[in-house]
Amino acid sequence: MSQTKTFHLPDLGEGLPDATIVEWFVKPGDVVKLDAPLVSMETAKAVVEVPSPVSGKVLKLAGAAGDIVVTGKMLAEFEIDPSMPQRSEGQDTGHHHASPPSPAGRGAGGEGTSATSGPSSAAAPVAAHTAPTKTEELREDSGTVVGAMQSSDAVHSEAAVAVGGVKAMPAVRAMARKLGVDLSRVRASGADGVVTMDDVKRAAADGSAKIGAAPVGAPEGAIQIAAKPAAASAAPPSALRAPSPADGGREMSARTQLSASGKPMRTQPPSVSVTGQPEQLKGVRRNMARVMADAHAKVVPTTLCDDADIQAWTPGNDVTVRLVRAICAAAKTVPALNAWFDGDALTRTLHPQVDIGIAVDTDDGLFVPALRNADLLDARGVRESVNRLRAQVEDRSLPASELSGYTISLSNFGMFAGRYATPVIVPPCVAIVAAGRARHQITPVIGGFESHKVIPLSLTFDHRACTGGEAARFLRAMLDDLALAG
Repeated sequence: MSQTKTFHLPDLGEGLPDATIVEWFVKPGDVVKLDAPLVSMETAKAVVEVPSPVSGKVLKLAGAAGDIVVTGKMLAEFEIDPSMPQRSEGQDTGHHHASPPSPAGRGAGGEGTSATSGPSSAAAPVAAHTAPTKTEELREDSGTVVGAMQSSDAVHSEAAVAVGGVKAMPAVRAMARKLGVDLSRVRASGADGVVTMDDVKRAAADGSAKIGAAPVGAPEGAIQIAAKPAAASAAPPSALRAPSPADGGREMSARTQLSASGKPMRTQPPSVSVTGQPEQLKGVRRNMARVMADAHAKVVPTTLCDDADIQAWTPGNDVTVRLVRAICAAAKTVPALNAWFDGDALTRTLHPQVDIGIAVDTDDGLFVPALRNADLLDARGVRESVNRLRAQVEDRSLPASELSGYTISLSNFGMFAGRYATPVIVPPCVAIVAAGRARHQITPVIGGFESHKVIPLSLTFDHRACTGGEAARFLRAMLDDLALAG
């Protein structure tokens, strides 16, 4: 009698509550080998490749690309082939595949009720921890990705995987799907024919590898023949697709009437941009919603605002670099705001180093990578580090470890618009600095008035962890540093 195995979605890192399917590497009926690529999943922090836990025939898959799978729920079902290599009972993968949580352990909304939080991509996710099954040993999980890896603190690098003859990293595949790029038509520039992130972005920019287009060099007749079935199968209902210029008001009117009817409408595939209908939050935005709600419930925020006079600056000063320098100077003067606070244990941790979480806004949501040891970096080092973090956020190559553990945060929203703000503190941090848009204002001086350039600053702090006097002195130290020439 054949043996079947149900594979539950494991925790892909730091208590993540769910993950979104990016791409399946198999389909029902396929025979897969142990540790062969099974699926790539997008979490709040990265695109992770999940290998097969067994060798055998694929019986069932949890969903299609774009679907969300809750940690501990069924991801795939297999019929084990005893003639193929299997993982021995004693072989430790360093991971546990928790069974689905019982109804008693969930609230009315279906989400776990036990939660922890910490700073990450807009902070560490809030998640419920499911209990291991009876056949699993109770031990601490030291890893973040499933696979045949021994338990250790070693760093395991992802390798490009060939699917359909195309070699690409999971993050590259996710970007290609988002941009509507057919990887099989992209010219690979990476080593051993690997398609890189730059290759995908280049193909998206020049339109040479759109999904549904014919291969490069195909005759014109072949292009027309190949395009018709694709267009027929992929075209959404006219009332749901975004109106084109040719459609004009007719398409907009149809969409508006349907949206205003109050009837539920099916959300289109994740690659289609639509409006006027419910859309499931996924990945970074899904995590951001959880973290912000948790922060709102746990922190007692108070905000102080003032203007930093930067009239003495010499031309060429880097605003972000100066803000980082000012935060480091203020943290040295008033360590109480460069700290963590545990509201349950009522303990405070003052940090000797300054690791600044730099808020990075993207189309996918908010990321907060950590600028480590900012107090030891010179101006050039700060700029190079910030540029590196932003680039890694953009191509989703930033390690998950760089999205947590910062000691204070900085949001430079003024590069877009706005003057003052009440930014959200993500526990366990106790403070966040926000810089608004620089402006000129009339300033009284001896003998009259002058027009000075100023940067509006907002400092939000957790009033449970520090006093108003400490926050005011911290802000004063920042203003003094920013007023210096340099």
